[in-house]
Amino acid sequence: MNESSKGKLIVIDGLDGSGKSTQFERLKAILSEKHRVTGISFPEYDKPSATLVKMYLNGEFSKNAADVNAYAASTFYAADRYASFKLYWEKAYNNGDIILASRYVCSNAIHQMSKLPENEWDDFLVWLADYEYNKLCLPRPDKTVILDIPVSLSQKRLSMRYNGDESKKDIHEGNIPYMEMCRRCALYAAEKQGWSVVSVCSEDGREYTPDEITDILLSELSEVI
Repeated sequence: MNESSKGKLIVIDGLDGSGKSTQFERLKAILSEKHRVTGISFPEYDKPSATLVKMYLNGEFSKNAADVNAYAASTFYAADRYASFKLYWEKAYNNGDIILASRYVCSNAIHQMSKLPENEWDDFLVWLADYEYNKLCLPRPDKTVILDIPVSLSQKRLSMRYNGDESKKDIHEGNIPYMEMCRRCALYAAEKQGWSVVSVCSEDGREYTPDEITDILLSELSEVI
């Protein structure tokens, strides 16, 4: 397959509650007006490939996410992505579609790297890229955008999503120190990997409207589409 004939892979990621799903749906609708777009969202909870991911998030290996080895947990998510690529969107990608992904390889950097000492972060990023892109041969994104949100606002939005029932949060969502570390990892990895960072709040703390965030994202994506 000629590289020039392949599609574009665009990834939207960020902490839980950052508005990924909302922006994913908005962007998919807008981009579909002018392009062939295939939307994918990870993990694919309704597929067998996500079985280990679901077991992990449900706390079956440990109620504390930090107790599950970063490299082991990363393989759970990587396997789900590999199955999705081979079964559902490889052909569309090779035929030149825009592939819009909610979460991707970067999610392992955000959530799993946080379990490691900071002096091991660079080695983890090297391992992750080699494992998923070189060993598993998953496509590298043409653009990765991280939606950055303060953890306090993330928790507020999650509580609203679950109507105040804190027990509905998974082992990631309910662990505030863990989420704080994930945010640090997201910003660190973004700087190292050249990802774009879009804040959901203005400098004075005002929450941007969904329309405002969509406009910012479209501006970011114009570099590759």
